[in-house]
Amino acid sequence: MPLRILTWHVHGSYLYYLTQSPHEFYLPVKPDHPEGYGGRLGGFPWGNNVHDIAADDVKHQSFDCILFQSRRNYLHDQYEILSAEQQQLPRLYLEHDPPREHPTDTQHVVNDPDILLVHVTHFNRLMWDSGNTPTCVIEHGVMVPDDVHYTGDLPKGIVVANGLRHRGRRLGSDIFQQVQKTIPLDLVGMDAESLGGIGEVAHHRLPSFQSRYRFFFHPVRYTSLGLAVCEAMMIGLPIVGLATTELGTVIENGVSGYIDTDVDRLIERMQDLIAHPKKARLLGEGAREQARSRFNIHRFIQDWTTTFEQAVSRQPQGLEVSRKG
Repeated sequence: MPLRILTWHVHGSYLYYLTQSPHEFYLPVKPDHPEGYGGRLGGFPWGNNVHDIAADDVKHQSFDCILFQSRRNYLHDQYEILSAEQQQLPRLYLEHDPPREHPTDTQHVVNDPDILLVHVTHFNRLMWDSGNTPTCVIEHGVMVPDDVHYTGDLPKGIVVANGLRHRGRRLGSDIFQQVQKTIPLDLVGMDAESLGGIGEVAHHRLPSFQSRYRFFFHPVRYTSLGLAVCEAMMIGLPIVGLATTELGTVIENGVSGYIDTDVDRLIERMQDLIAHPKKARLLGEGAREQARSRFNIHRFIQDWTTTFEQAVSRQPQGLEVSRKG
């Protein structure tokens, strides 16, 4: 039987993939759509199992569990829109990011044995101090249209990042600008124009848009594993990026792309891919094979279904959700 799950709109792409699960998702909305209250925002083909609900009406509805996705959800929103009874429902916290304050010594905002903390990468779980909170890892699952195939006929790289300029060194805005001096790169995402980029491309258009680029460049120093990387791999783009965080476990040099901590060496790799399209295609096939195995949407849905069911049955202690092929 489908579960009734209340959550907030925090990361649109992730929420879209999450709602492929066979459950009913309720998204609180407020006028003018402040943070977390955007509901079924445009840009995604939401299913009939995704429902907007006025924030003021939430406490009058029945849910099976609550899924937090941000500190604000956990520290403030729940006390504003949930009834006292709803605050005692089975609860999960989806952590999208590694710790910001200190990479190894930051205690997670949740320290509660009755809440299940779900990480999206093993790197994230490794770095957070989760205290007494039970944790599990559900790796990304993505979908791309069956009729989109890599061509790589554009001899340049594509970078997909929102707000790269103002997010600074953490997301590698300086590295992007350094590499762009010698390598042709197009930047896609919110505010990309401020760095000479193209701008936003709707999520449903992005797969076909980027399929013509020779490679995908990921200049990020410190973040979780970007869904854009997984999507590019699923299309068949070779990945070039920094050998940091979870990406070091995803990309194999000479098989699915190239990773390194030496930007000069990465520039040499990009030049080689531009000069040798057949090599780029071969690496892209390796990336696609890895993505189909590791970031399969069906595995993702099954992992989340298992996790929701165990959380609702009050069995969070010791839960392990591992990567499946």
